[in-house]
Amino acid sequence: MDFSIASILMLDGVTNGAVYALLGLATVLVFTVTRVIFIPQGEFVAYGALTLAILQTGKVPGTVWLLLILATLAAAMDATEVWLRQRNVARCLQAAGKTLAVPLVVAALTAWLAPMQTPLLVQAALSVAVVTAFGPLVYRVAYQSLADATPLVLLIVSVGVHFAMTGLGLLFFGAEGFRNPAFWDLRLVLGPISLTGQTLIVVAASAALIVLLWLFFERSLYGKALRATAVNRLGARLMGISSPAAGQLTFAMAAFIGALSGLLIGPTTTVFYDTGFLIGLKGFVAAVVAGLSSYPGALVGALFVGVVEAFGSFYASAFKEVIVFTIILPVLLWRSLHGSHSDEDH
Repeated sequence: MDFSIASILMLDGVTNGAVYALLGLATVLVFTVTRVIFIPQGEFVAYGALTLAILQTGKVPGTVWLLLILATLAAAMDATEVWLRQRNVARCLQAAGKTLAVPLVVAALTAWLAPMQTPLLVQAALSVAVVTAFGPLVYRVAYQSLADATPLVLLIVSVGVHFAMTGLGLLFFGAEGFRNPAFWDLRLVLGPISLTGQTLIVVAASAALIVLLWLFFERSLYGKALRATAVNRLGARLMGISSPAAGQLTFAMAAFIGALSGLLIGPTTTVFYDTGFLIGLKGFVAAVVAGLSSYPGALVGALFVGVVEAFGSFYASAFKEVIVFTIILPVLLWRSLHGSHSDEDH
């Protein structure tokens, strides 16, 4: 291997690592706030890319109908909960309307604009909006009633949600793969390295989102509320911070990050209904490297995973996935030997 090949592999590793960093940050965010190891994070990636691909054809994506179904189910659950507690029809309708408002607006706007062949950036914004709206609904339907369950129970639920979302992806998108157009056709040649506009967008968008997340947690009231929930759920609840609201906001952010990641990788690879699983697992490896608790650690771990994957694909392309997932074993061993253990989840 000479310097030029190493430079190309390093660039590929950093580009892929930037996407894994977003998914790793989302995994850490969801786990610290809700104690959910969110395996379906990758499904948001696939949904984002495939929604944009369907909009490119001028058709209404299946995620719109899935969003309406999920919103209806969540609204029915909210109305039932209010009825059991207050026996008030007006409050039930208010609760259901509050749950349905955003999904209905997003679905109607997407269905209206889809046949118009709008510009790529508008279609990308619609795709992100549709997938982001899934986040709070997934939390409400699958996790909110189990908020006080053990992490093991929540993990089992995550496995079920993953299989459900994968199956629904096959139903609404089909088995055919799609590749989206690049957002920027720029090509720069710098010695042995060829930089594309999409590569620059991936790195810049990932860096910008990481900075925005830092500002959100450091400067905004909602960010501080999520940090408080992550540190002490009971204490945050006693201070008036709603655990369900914190969970729904966290899942909305995770869905937004997943949708944006799907748009970033869409032009670089063919995306199928089940593509998100492997991508999400690589983000999960980055989160495990960080101990599912450190955002800077997840960033460093993701870049490391991306570089290892790039060089592994060069030396042994048939085993690149094995090489990447083997990283988790020494990390778990080291954390098992040096970390603290607790029999009870507090």
